[in-house]
Amino acid sequence: MGVLSRIGIALDSDLLKRFDRSMRHRGYTNRSEAFRDLIRDRLVKEQTSMPDATVVGTVTLIYDHHAHGVSEKLTELQHASHELIVSTSHAHLDHDSCLEVLIVHGKSAHVAQFADRIIGLKGVQHGQLVMTVPAQAMDAPQNNGQGHSHPQKHDHSHRQEHKH
Repeated sequence: MGVLSRIGIALDSDLLKRFDRSMRHRGYTNRSEAFRDLIRDRLVKEQTSMPDATVVGTVTLIYDHHAHGVSEKLTELQHASHELIVSTSHAHLDHDSCLEVLIVHGKSAHVAQFADRIIGLKGVQHGQLVMTVPAQAMDAPQNNGQGHSHPQKHDHSHRQEHKH
């Protein structure tokens, strides 16, 4: 974290009261951290909305494994986009329903397109994509899609976990 800067803002009293209630409900002990989180959230949304931004995230799916061909189609789509998938986890929720969580990494537009295809499959009852960026990516100057500049190696191992 850099040097702290103090700012002043003017807010409608009713809005501030609602914010304070929300802040306390979420466990914040002071407004500063709550405002910092709101700002970070806004910056993450802006960054992940850029098609060439490198993002990480999850695709969470609930599906009926009895639906005709859904398991095979899910596997097929995952293999077709294997470069985006870091890891998957699968759990059986009940006799019919499965939960699958895919950890994804790649360009924002590619990740979003993949998520749309997989969530849109017949038999998927609900799906959601959540994308974010590491804090370092938000702090670094924009590099116009030229990749990132740190020297660490990345572990791109693919691990699938099954709970039965």
